[in-house]
Amino acid sequence: MKDKPVILVVDDQSQNVELLEAYLVPQGYEIVTAANGEEALGKLSGNQIDLILLDVMMPGMDGFEVTRRVRQDDKHRLLPIILVTALRETEDRVKGIEAGCDDFLSKPVDKMELLARVQSLLKVKDYNDLMSNYQKTLESEVASRTKELEQAFERIKADSLDTIYRLSMASEYKDKDTGAHIKRMSLYCAAVARRMGLDESTVEIILYAAPMHDLGKIGIPDLILGKPAKLDPVEWEIMKQHTVIGAKILKGSDAEFIRLGETIAQNHHEKWDGSGYPGGLKGIEIPISGRIAAIADVFDALTSKRPYKEPFPMEKSLAIIREGRGSHFDPDVVDAFFAVQDEILAIKKQYAEDNRQAFDIPELKSLLQQFNCRHLVK
Repeated sequence: MKDKPVILVVDDQSQNVELLEAYLVPQGYEIVTAANGEEALGKLSGNQIDLILLDVMMPGMDGFEVTRRVRQDDKHRLLPIILVTALRETEDRVKGIEAGCDDFLSKPVDKMELLARVQSLLKVKDYNDLMSNYQKTLESEVASRTKELEQAFERIKADSLDTIYRLSMASEYKDKDTGAHIKRMSLYCAAVARRMGLDESTVEIILYAAPMHDLGKIGIPDLILGKPAKLDPVEWEIMKQHTVIGAKILKGSDAEFIRLGETIAQNHHEKWDGSGYPGGLKGIEIPISGRIAAIADVFDALTSKRPYKEPFPMEKSLAIIREGRGSHFDPDVVDAFFAVQDEILAIKKQYAEDNRQAFDIPELKSLLQQFNCRHLVK
């Protein structure tokens, strides 16, 4: 119990108020008084009240109505209320209980009964306050720990994506492609996937899986990868095997994003009309992740320097993508690509230069936030 509990005494008769003060103050209670219901509600909102002694029969708002209004405020849902009344009828007491009072005192008030009932209800209030504070402390601690776990998980995800980019660059070094290529690929795929209505969990997995699309190039001879001219038929057949090699490297993982990486590695050169490789899949036979990766990979290849070509102008590159709608590319994927064209071009501009570095964590977080991946960072 508090050192000095505060009791709100509400009565329109000053002599009744003075009597209750005379009984309570010597017992160490602090008294706040009100002469009517309106004043009582005002005093309640402006003071830390521990218990209300409330007269029933008052002009204007009676004690029953005051009780009902007090109980409408969640803050005072458990505040002890004792109705002080001369009413003796059972129905009046039932009315008080229905309004939300905790106890009754009959007039004229007996001092010993008053002190006993006040002391008992204040003990109940102290227990309720203790439990409420404990719950709030527990909820605060749970929220704090949850936030710490979420932050730790986001750091792990960021570290994982950074690791994927770094390891995926092994194949890019052999191929003489830019390190920025895998960054752009990842973000292009995420942007298109989101536009197509894939859920954020799937978009995130694609973001992680797309950098591994050309991992199989690590198994292709350097002379073929770096040849500054068109490949002959034999060389081309060898080159096409990078899809199968990549899928084999990634096969059998329990990690969902690596399993999707296997799918993308295997299928990102399949074409909507069935003329792609390695399986000649057609239409929706091609997994959606492969269809998305296909357009991202081709766009980046068109707009980037390669051993056998200079980058095409942006207008020509976009025209080639449009021309491939329904033949090379899934029409829906093409539509989604052009719906987020501004985002695609912003990514292209941001990572136009090759510094052969993977992301550090601050860069990664900034990048994800910039390109609508804010759900991945906190």
